Amino acid sequence: MKFLIVIPAHNEENNLPFTLDSLQQQSYKDFKVVVANDGSVDGTADVIKRYTDLDSRFETIALQKSAHQPGSKVVNAFKKGLQTQKLDDFDIICKFDADIILSPNYLETIQTAFSENPEYGLVGGLLYVEKDGVWVYEGNSNKKHVRGPMKAYRKACFLEMGGLRETLGWDNIDSILLQNLGWEEIVLPELKVKLIKVKGADYTVKESDYYGRYFYFLGLNRFLAYIASCKEAMKSKSITFFFRIIKTYENCRSEKLELKLTKEEQKVINNQRWKTLKNKWLKI
Repeated sequence: MKFLIVIPAHNEENNLPFTLDSLQQQSYKDFKVVVANDGSVDGTADVIKRYTDLDSRFETIALQKSAHQPGSKVVNAFKKGLQTQKLDDFDIICKFDADIILSPNYLETIQTAFSENPEYGLVGGLLYVEKDGVWVYEGNSNKKHVRGPMKAYRKACFLEMGGLRETLGWDNIDSILLQNLGWEEIVLPELKVKLIKVKGADYTVKESDYYGRYFYFLGLNRFLAYIASCKEAMKSKSITFFFRIIKTYENCRSEKLELKLTKEEQKVINNQRWKTLKNKWLKI
């Protein structure tokens, strides 16, 4: 099986070499890497050139800098990179971040999982971050969800679900849509992926605004959005946090901001959220 790996990168000169080195060191060699250079103004282009000059499996596309919107920016760059290739030539499509380090057997293990399990649509490992010189599990509560920095899709699954959506929440939307189509999302805990920097560090949006927009662009109806906002407020132990989230969510509704989801997909997402709520929180 052949991999197409697209890596969106913006000002990643210090991190990208670790990612590309870890790809060159893979035990599985049948892959193509496209680095989508999203308007970098540092030495990212020079870093990329070091690899494209010496290894024909590495290519790049130079993009104009896009607006820094959580979710949409990275998916837009990913799609631009994807468009440079003929998808018929590949079996597995990966969206990797420019600041991760993969273990040498990463692609080989992913390929084996797909080959032996035709129902697998999305496969990945677990994220680890460095704390006090030690790599520790990132701590995301859902160990059954493949995180955004290291997505590997079976091409048939990727195409059937319509690819990735240029919106906040894209890396949860994909999970819901592919499972609704009958594909499985699988996390292989033995695969440890090192995340060099913490995601979200560059975002300027307020946390309450982030959640309000996230719940809106995820397509949640008002009832489920309010429940989700309540859960976040409980974590923060702040009732005002709840009202700030709701205010942002309602502003998005009143402005009728464009959703990247069809009505049917919104229905699927809300049904899945309601099912999770009943099973996990209401014990129904």
